[in-house]
Amino acid sequence: MKRLFPILSILTAAFLAYALYQALWVAPADALQGDVYRIIYYHVPSAWTAFLLFFINFMASIQYLVSNKTAARNALKWVMIVGGIVGVIAVYLPPIKGMIPAGMQPSAVATTVLMVPALYFVVGWLFPGQKLDVLAVTTAEVGVVFCTIVLVTGPIWARPVWGIWWAPGDIRLTSTLVLWLIYVSYLVLRRFSNSAQTQMLAAALAVFGALDVPLVYLSIWFFRTQHPQPVIGGGGSMDPRMLHTLLVSWMAFLCFCFLVCWSRYRLELLKREVEEAHAMESLVGAGGPAKASMPLSRSSR
Repeated sequence: MKRLFPILSILTAAFLAYALYQALWVAPADALQGDVYRIIYYHVPSAWTAFLLFFINFMASIQYLVSNKTAARNALKWVMIVGGIVGVIAVYLPPIKGMIPAGMQPSAVATTVLMVPALYFVVGWLFPGQKLDVLAVTTAEVGVVFCTIVLVTGPIWARPVWGIWWAPGDIRLTSTLVLWLIYVSYLVLRRFSNSAQTQMLAAALAVFGALDVPLVYLSIWFFRTQHPQPVIGGGGSMDPRMLHTLLVSWMAFLCFCFLVCWSRYRLELLKREVEEAHAMESLVGAGGPAKASMPLSRSSR
């Protein structure tokens, strides 16, 4: 795997360069906003990547919370299975289907519902035990980075288009900032708390923070905001070259995200191994002199 990392790094760098070329030269300028619109190819993929990372963090956190409780772990598995089946069926029932925002396809909602149990089992299979906590802290850190990019590029885009850097009453802006603050608090808790319950408390905070992700995503569907209505998923239209560039940029960001998470995950594992080795050395060092003195006390008798 170590030999694969440099190869993937080179391919990712080439992919990012290709995405940049697509964003600056291939994709056309927007008819109303001009070239400033091109920031969408970094703003939106960063947001989607952050949402994905926070979603994985949520899956790892809820499994870590029940990792030492067999009954709760089995119950959660069945909740995921039954919830996925019921959710897909419910999407196509007339009362629920009528609640779906205009332009959002029921098939897309059903696919999203199925992704929840699928990702739950994949995460639990690939990252058993303490590796769930390692995955959680990794995705939270990288997710905060991408969410920060969203909060920085958003005002840069808004200033020439809206005439203001920030709209305090905008539900999407406010909910995104709250999401960022929650996960920054998560990282602060992980960094400065030495309690034996720190990992459990952080996992609970991550579960709470993940509840804000659907609010951020759906805010422009249900609330009147400064943000335009969605142009992907049936809510509008986008030039095919723009859509192609947007998806290429997101794939490039996902590749880069995977490499960063891979490096951070390995680093976190090594860090914990070193801390465990130091703890064992401390225990051995503390117990060694006492054991060594026992034969002397007996011989002195």
